[in-house]
Amino acid sequence: MVKILKDIRVIELGTYITGPAAGMHLADLGGDVIKVERPGTGDPFRAFKGGLYSPHYQTYNRNKRSIALDTKNPEDLAVLHDLVASADVFIQNFRPGVAEKLGAGEDDLRKINPSLIYCAISGFGKSGPYRDRPAYDTVAQAASGYLRLLTPPTNPRVIGPAIADAVTGQYAAMGIMAALLERAGTGKGRRLDISMLEAMAHFNLDSFTHYYSVGEVMGPLSRPVVSQSYTFECSDGKWVAIHMSSPTKFWEGMLAATGMEALNDDPRFAERMERIKHQDDLIEIFTPIFKSETRDTWCDRLAAAEVPHSAAYDSDEALDDPQARHLRIAVSAEHAEMGTFTTVRPPYSFDDEPELDVLPPPTLDEHGEAIRAELRKTRKAG
Repeated sequence: MVKILKDIRVIELGTYITGPAAGMHLADLGGDVIKVERPGTGDPFRAFKGGLYSPHYQTYNRNKRSIALDTKNPEDLAVLHDLVASADVFIQNFRPGVAEKLGAGEDDLRKINPSLIYCAISGFGKSGPYRDRPAYDTVAQAASGYLRLLTPPTNPRVIGPAIADAVTGQYAAMGIMAALLERAGTGKGRRLDISMLEAMAHFNLDSFTHYYSVGEVMGPLSRPVVSQSYTFECSDGKWVAIHMSSPTKFWEGMLAATGMEALNDDPRFAERMERIKHQDDLIEIFTPIFKSETRDTWCDRLAAAEVPHSAAYDSDEALDDPQARHLRIAVSAEHAEMGTFTTVRPPYSFDDEPELDVLPPPTLDEHGEAIRAELRKTRKAG
């Protein structure tokens, strides 16, 4: 695929997820993303499961180069500043004030590179009463009203992946792209501030729209009831997910696939609004029916009846599905030290070409000497 951002250099002084995720999206589009890490330990996510190459670190750091710099060391700080002078974008995700202590505040870097896009990601923003609070994924989900949409109503506990971290990284990358587009015409740099709270509040837009529009406080079952979404366990212990939404043909297809056409004569289910009111009754009726056959059998029947559905896969199955294999979603590459690295390719195709090439996440300081050599060459040329 064409590397859309092949002429864009990004310096990422990020840890854990939000900053590295933003950098990854730009790297996936071809940007030269240089990850600046602490000597010896690197990004703390490296050691999340021991060692310096945890799966947590691997997830958000493919397609990048790594250099280890201690900015308290004047020589290393000078290298960072040389990198910034050559860069288009700088990303950091520290609490407000920390980047300044590291010699990487906006004012310092703007003096070096006036046209720089400076992206600062925080938990709660650069000002306000919560400015200095530590924030992680669960905190941002809770503060934005999103956690309550995922949490079981009884025996509450945190479930699911780090949505707030990943979403904030995506929003940051989108804002950076907008600033780069503007700069292409004006030559002007920008400071982009984005907090996890703001990103997740926007991601939770549907919930707030319902509240401000009709006074409805949504809960974890609000959407699946209205959209007529279901998950059923099959006889082999595997699950199938169904989303019938509003068209009547999907309901009729569901009845045909399960042999339950008689339900159309039941006043609780004859109309969509009645089915919404009585979803618990439908779950009680269909649960034993779906437990009577295997998941593959139900998928075949639902497909024949044109009911929107999918096997509810775990990660060890999803990318072996025929459609996922056709789209070549899983891609692999070899790392000289770490062996085979397999990941999910970027989701877009430009001019019918998906991006199938991937660089494994770097080992700590893997490209340090090469990057320093590039800078020395640039200084000599200048």
